[in-house]
Amino acid sequence: MKVARVHHVWSTDITSIRLHQGCVSLVAVRDWFSRYVLSGALSVTLDGQFCREALLQALRYGARPAMFNTDQGAQFTRSDCTGLLKHEGIQISMDGRGRALDNVFVERLWRTVKYEEVYVKDSTTVWEARQGLEQYFTFYNHERLHQALGYQTPAAVYH
Repeated sequence: MKVARVHHVWSTDITSIRLHQGCVSLVAVRDWFSRYVLSGALSVTLDGQFCREALLQALRYGARPAMFNTDQGAQFTRSDCTGLLKHEGIQISMDGRGRALDNVFVERLWRTVKYEEVYVKDSTTVWEARQGLEQYFTFYNHERLHQALGYQTPAAVYH
């Protein structure tokens, strides 16, 4: 499928962020066309509530994607998450089992976040990680140039 405009497809995924005393889970919602990170959330558990919160935060932008892509993880197949998407009239797309490259845009984001923020800062606490990631996503959206976007920022393409 060719994604040809902003809000055509959003995607999400979860990754683990290592801290000195354990780890936290990070979820992000991203617009495929612009690579813009619409929202993110951290959690010390994998209960799924933080995934729904990230989706709600992304929907606060006022726009709705035609399609929402994710993997088949329990956090995304929960009825409160799929029900919200259905209520908003958003088509649900889920990756095939074991097919990480189906969601390559978020997988690539995780690599970038870890090499440019997480491994460099080496946060000790959840609070430090949250503050660092919020600052990083602002940088990522508004200052970091992307070759695939013709050396524009995600914000320039998104807006």
